[in-house]
Amino acid sequence: MKNHFYLLSVATLLFIGCSNQSSLSEKELEASTMARDSTHRADDSKTKTIASATEIMARKQVPVLCYHHIKEVVGKNSAGYDVTIARFKEQMKALADSGYKTVTPDQLYNYLAYGGSLPEKPVMITYDDTDEEQFTIAKPEMDKYGFKGVYFIMTISIGRPRYMTKEQIKQLSDEGHVIASHTWDHSRVDRYTTEHTIDEGGRKKVVNDWDQQLVKTKTKLEELVGKPVEYFAYPFGIWSQNGLPEIEQRGYKMAFQLATQRDSLQPLYTVRRVIVAPSWSGSGMLRAMQSSFH
Repeated sequence: MKNHFYLLSVATLLFIGCSNQSSLSEKELEASTMARDSTHRADDSKTKTIASATEIMARKQVPVLCYHHIKEVVGKNSAGYDVTIARFKEQMKALADSGYKTVTPDQLYNYLAYGGSLPEKPVMITYDDTDEEQFTIAKPEMDKYGFKGVYFIMTISIGRPRYMTKEQIKQLSDEGHVIASHTWDHSRVDRYTTEHTIDEGGRKKVVNDWDQQLVKTKTKLEELVGKPVEYFAYPFGIWSQNGLPEIEQRGYKMAFQLATQRDSLQPLYTVRRVIVAPSWSGSGMLRAMQSSFH
């Protein structure tokens, strides 16, 4: 009788213990499942084969917008790189009202390289040159619509007057925007050399432009945001075919030009963007996107 009572008590305690563990650890189990699924996805990506250049070229292009300066008034000497604050707000609203969803470079890369899925109406919003208004004006406007941007940072400008600070760049990254490289000092990529000598304080120093402009910048940005920096935008949109392997070898997965024809052999390193024109209304920008990307 005592043995029967003892076994019954043990069984009851085990049942209660299992029930409590199940209810108390539901979130932990969910987190564990998500972590396991994430690991499986990471393992799967290692075994995937990147699509051929022909396959990538055949995929429908995703509209990629490029902004520089966002100002109250656009001057006559803006050279087409400026938009007014009012125009910018109109353009963001037009995207949202038309059902566009912003995508990150990771999403675009997964789509181009592996045929991954995208929203029905994807768009990428990018900013060049580290201008402060890209944080103070552009970010709050994007926040209204849940948009995320890609910020191509020219590292020589960080913290200078009219440019973003380290803290602002870090905040952008922490909030889900993407920080990417735009070289150290905006030098044209087609003029880089692997070795040349400069005079630095009376001392001769051998410099590799590719390492100076791409590697050091990449390292600095990664230290700043605590995340990998794997995407690059060419200053002035100018690229050279000889330079594409140099960029790939330095750890970049994808590079963005402006509106010229893509390289048919290296389309991941010549992704097209369009500069948003000062004269474009919201509807005008939508029409330009539809005609430029197909």
